[in-house]
Amino acid sequence: MVELLKINPAESSGTELPRNVEAEAALLGAIMIDNRIAEDVQLRLKAEHFFEPLHGRIYDAIMRLLDRDMVANPVTLKPMLEQDPALRELGGAAYLAQLTGSGAALIGARDFATQIYDLALLRQLVSVGRELVENALDTSEDVNPREQIEAAEVALYKVSEGEGESGSVKSFLSASTAAVQIAERALNSGGHVSGITTGINSLNAKIGGLHNSDLMILAGRPGMGKTSLATNIAYNAASRWLRDNADGIAPDKNMGAKTAFFSLEMSADQLATRVLAEQSGISGEALRMGKISRADFQNLSRAARDLQELPLFIDDTPGLTIAALRTRARRLKRRHDIGFIVVDYLQLLQGTGRGNENRVNEISEISRGLKTLAKELHVPVLALSQLSRAVEQREDKRPQLSDLRESGSIEQDADMVWFVFREDYYEAAKEPKVEDEAAYATWRENMDRIYGKAEVIVAKQRHGSTGRIRLKFDAKITRFSDLADDGYEDLSYE
Repeated sequence: MVELLKINPAESSGTELPRNVEAEAALLGAIMIDNRIAEDVQLRLKAEHFFEPLHGRIYDAIMRLLDRDMVANPVTLKPMLEQDPALRELGGAAYLAQLTGSGAALIGARDFATQIYDLALLRQLVSVGRELVENALDTSEDVNPREQIEAAEVALYKVSEGEGESGSVKSFLSASTAAVQIAERALNSGGHVSGITTGINSLNAKIGGLHNSDLMILAGRPGMGKTSLATNIAYNAASRWLRDNADGIAPDKNMGAKTAFFSLEMSADQLATRVLAEQSGISGEALRMGKISRADFQNLSRAARDLQELPLFIDDTPGLTIAALRTRARRLKRRHDIGFIVVDYLQLLQGTGRGNENRVNEISEISRGLKTLAKELHVPVLALSQLSRAVEQREDKRPQLSDLRESGSIEQDADMVWFVFREDYYEAAKEPKVEDEAAYATWRENMDRIYGKAEVIVAKQRHGSTGRIRLKFDAKITRFSDLADDGYEDLSYE
């Protein structure tokens, strides 16, 4: 909820700040006449929303009485406020009785509360605007305009979300209630998913879905399919939201999410081609080269039609800074209520430094910025990352946490770290000559065993255990899916 800065009316440069003191008085009188009105307004309206400080103190005293299951009226409020200097100037307890003088206020009490809240937001907007102008007029050398733009965007976003300058302090009651609701969601889903679905059952079973405020890192060497897996998950989350929404499922029980995909490597049409290839069953290569039949084209058209309403928003702006990405994400949250963010990939983002920053420090700033974004918007963020070449020097090519490229802060900031690994990619490079029949037969047998299979290695997970999940990978249409043989899904991660 918004917690307003204390603004002195004298500082408003001769312009009166938005307020309606009469509505404040009428609302307080209505609550004292009928305490049940407080049940409708207290979740949104706080003492800080009142322009007149005395009215805010009276409202706070009323709420404290109601929290103790006591009746709040002029008589019970008198001991709590009789020493208040502002109240004594207005006649003390007589002013409290005066507030209850008009029963007509009972009819419009909820409208008064809405107006008081809206005017409080407008005063906060005035404060943000004044601060923005004052900062912009500061032309000293150490001023960074980009940082000012970022700070202004943050302040405006908080006002638009009704948060103002308030922190996120929660009582254990509210925190534990949220935890129970998450557990209930997992129970209702069949015992696996408490967050947003990945669309891959074995992965959901291991991680419990994608959790709000979590930063997940998906890493792999080139050619492993990390972008394909991220695209699959983004599509699955968006399509599940569409399906659940069409079925009339309540938003808090919807297992999908509107998804924002920040693609710094591939263009929007390339990503769309991948999704269309997956849904139509036609290879991306055939689509790009036009090697499709009339029937294939009909399948493609059908898939494109089905995906018209898909809530998947692609931003392919190259060279984004972490500040610019956060700004764009906030806008998408405000305009489209996105619930999941994918960033492909982390190393292509830029920090806010001016060119003299150490790259390790820059990556640290980026990973911290992504984690902050996840918490600020209360959505899961999946960021792809490159791995160092150290993987290629080992006999066992399975990645390790130490392979995360350029900064240990990626591992530190992440709530989960996944590695995608395809053994057939490396085995294909070892193909012997056909003339060496024994070696070729052995290689062929090994390739038949591992071809089209992939692993997602959960190397770090704050919410549960680590381990490996075995998946099927169809390279033709770049789709990851569950493997019927999930025998080593629960293998521990070394």
